[in-house]
Amino acid sequence: MTKSLPLATVAALLTLSGCAQPTAEQQFLIDTAGALGGRGRIDTVKSLTLEGSGVNYNLGQDMKPEAATQTFAVSGYKRTIDVADVRQRLEQTRTPKFAYFQGPQPQTLVQGVDGEVAYNVNASGTAIRLGGLAGDLRKAEFYHHPVTLLRSTADPKTTVANVRTVGAVRQAEIHTAAGPVLTMTLDASGVPLSISSNTYHANLGDIVVTTTFSDYQVVNGLKLPAHLVGKVDDFTTWDIRVATQTVDADTSGLRAPAGAINGSGALPPPPPNTVSVEPVAKGIWLFAGNSHHSVLVEFSDHLMLIDAPQSEARTRAVIARARETVPGKPLTQLVTTHHHFDHTAGLRAAIAEGLTVITHEGNKAWVEQMARRPHTRQPDDLAKNPKAVAVETVDAEREFKDATMALTLYHVAGNPHSDTMLMAYVPRDRVLVQVDAFSPGAQANPYAANLVENIQTRKLAVDRIVPLHGAIAPIADLLKASQ
Repeated sequence: MTKSLPLATVAALLTLSGCAQPTAEQQFLIDTAGALGGRGRIDTVKSLTLEGSGVNYNLGQDMKPEAATQTFAVSGYKRTIDVADVRQRLEQTRTPKFAYFQGPQPQTLVQGVDGEVAYNVNASGTAIRLGGLAGDLRKAEFYHHPVTLLRSTADPKTTVANVRTVGAVRQAEIHTAAGPVLTMTLDASGVPLSISSNTYHANLGDIVVTTTFSDYQVVNGLKLPAHLVGKVDDFTTWDIRVATQTVDADTSGLRAPAGAINGSGALPPPPPNTVSVEPVAKGIWLFAGNSHHSVLVEFSDHLMLIDAPQSEARTRAVIARARETVPGKPLTQLVTTHHHFDHTAGLRAAIAEGLTVITHEGNKAWVEQMARRPHTRQPDDLAKNPKAVAVETVDAEREFKDATMALTLYHVAGNPHSDTMLMAYVPRDRVLVQVDAFSPGAQANPYAANLVENIQTRKLAVDRIVPLHGAIAPIADLLKASQ
């Protein structure tokens, strides 16, 4: 690893030596600075303000695992960066352009970082400090701009390493003095094409977060990108077109709110993984949680679990409770109702326990991919105890029946929330287990009408809805919500 001197110092040394050649690391920075307007200009920048509009995508929550069809229109985008003092505040309003479970109203998001303090400001104006991986990612995001990352190299504690040519581009790792490590990619002329950093995602495991840059414009002597696109691995998560860029505007409002600094606004610890057990019918139990539930179904020789949501820890607790509830009978099957991240965060934990995954046929390749994804930065149960995943699929419907239980899984056709959604029906008890299509007590139920249509099309006699959000409800509540 080679230390990167401030480029003004490098230039002076090269001039004095008369014949010395810059190292690959120094040349990488010289070329980048030259392409952006020169080191002297970069070192005098106080702040940048980017204003525009664009699109957010729905990572892990779209219609299909590979889809990028559900979008939020982004308006009022304003990213203000205090380059010298490592502060940033991003404000934007997102309006769903699809049938969103929280309703169609716009959502204003405020996210910031002030040195070591990363925070969000919620709808009521309360600042919540972020810790752990979320805080580390926010700190790295400050450097996902060519000017902030290049400016960081003026600190002699910042180092540059692994300069290499990859096809037609050049790359280098920049180890910032503040801690984040980022990879910058340049075109042949030295213009930054992208900046990437590595982090961890509970569902996806090891991921690469990338910001790409294009449509450069000259603003007050700086060459700045006007089109910025964010990605998680190969999935585009946001796309912003900058209409106005301002250099050296006032940044007095970028200090972190007091609640984030003094810890009074710290995120509360996650609630304990208490699993309450509510009998639904003979051989059926609702395993309720704080917001996401599971259902246990008993067959004559094995147990079936419906959904492994929220987290690995939650799924461990649910599996343990299943074995306590019906001791001596093996838990062998997990029904994954759909691929959304909040309902599959425990998928790998269930695979590590040897459970066969039953899901819609459209999710099969995705389940297999999730089981293969590396989790080296924070090894989970499956990384520590590797097992091959067994996947069984459902097309339109599939019955599971023995001497004591009969249950049919149906595809929830035409569902606006997920193309690959399953529901479970027990005819003996006239019970329907479903998730997200209807959540009793929710302010908005935009998918309820589709659930009613599926029930009627299948000619199912249903008395009770067992939801994986909310409390068990009579069919009359669903019919009312669907109107």
